[in-house]
Amino acid sequence: MAKKTVNVAMIGAQFMGKTHSNGWRQVGAMFDPPFTPVLKVVCGAPGEDLSVAKEKWGWEETSDNWQEVVNRPDIDIVDICTPNWLHPPVAIAAAKAGKAIVSEKPLANSLKDAEEMLAAVKAAKVKHMCGFSYRFAPAVQAIKGLVSSGKLGHIFHFRAAYQQDWIVDPNFPMVWRLKKKHTGSGALGDIGAHITDLCQFLVGDVVEVTSALQTFIKKRRVVSADTGGISGTAGKETGKMDTVDVDDAAVFIGRIKGTDTLATFEATRFAPGRRNYNSIEIYGSEGSVLWNQEDMNVYEYFNRNDPATLQGFRKVQACDPGNAYVGNWWPSGHIIGYEHLFVHEMYEFLCGLKAKKGNYPTFEDAVKCQRVLEAVEKAASTKKWEKV
Repeated sequence: MAKKTVNVAMIGAQFMGKTHSNGWRQVGAMFDPPFTPVLKVVCGAPGEDLSVAKEKWGWEETSDNWQEVVNRPDIDIVDICTPNWLHPPVAIAAAKAGKAIVSEKPLANSLKDAEEMLAAVKAAKVKHMCGFSYRFAPAVQAIKGLVSSGKLGHIFHFRAAYQQDWIVDPNFPMVWRLKKKHTGSGALGDIGAHITDLCQFLVGDVVEVTSALQTFIKKRRVVSADTGGISGTAGKETGKMDTVDVDDAAVFIGRIKGTDTLATFEATRFAPGRRNYNSIEIYGSEGSVLWNQEDMNVYEYFNRNDPATLQGFRKVQACDPGNAYVGNWWPSGHIIGYEHLFVHEMYEFLCGLKAKKGNYPTFEDAVKCQRVLEAVEKAASTKKWEKV
């Protein structure tokens, strides 16, 4: 018997739009979700060329009017892949229209906006997910199991560093991710949100922080397009310069609720040689575990209970049978990649459409993350410990 279909509308069609499109397209081929997604309509800015999204990514229709799209009666799911500042109006409108919602992270530019989004989906009683995609790596799921089962014992330290280098060049132009009105914060919200969520997913909620933020290059050359548009596109150079008013790097320390666990975080776009080095380390009384996204199918595990002559970090292949999601892909040891995380993400959301509780990060999780980000910004200003 044919499965019920759900029609998806995607708002925003650049980098995240491409990853989400692939996720929606692949999920039914490799998994068995309870619903079949139909890529109904992709929405961009007026005048934006959406031919690639339609012809290569598989969307049936295109539009430049997101307000009309989210209110269409034939749309079941609204997938928000716009720059951050547009997340709240799109999500709130979609919730009022009764649509299930997927939103990229961070949820919003501010805690106030994020809380309004959460209130909207609760009032409308619609399903909602925030795209913390790294939760869906098989290795991260395995690490979650190690922590939850007590195999690492009492957790002393959580350490995370998300390092990139794509704006180190001072000639790199101004883009929407470097303007506060479009993005809320810099490296903190863009990649610091990911490691904050991983901490709260794996070891517990952050309740207090102290921090430092730094902007290394304070002026960038301007391009002509509105770089905060619906898809975050750029245009031609103008010869003008503009001020970067967000952080290039964020470093913060946190305490975990109900424990004496110390957490340390670094989010930076100024780490030459680090392309997308999202790494976590967890140290406990019985063992430790290390993982980084640039080698995402392997994690390193140390067990204090091993014989003294055999103790050491061992590499564990997360693409072997028994690990989350891998049975739907390839034979043992045939690794998967970054794009597969979004397939897992869409699979879990589709499964959650008819479940009481989904196995994915919700807007509640995203608001908890946003509270940490706001406290980090406050602590950087006051130079004190701040409560979350």
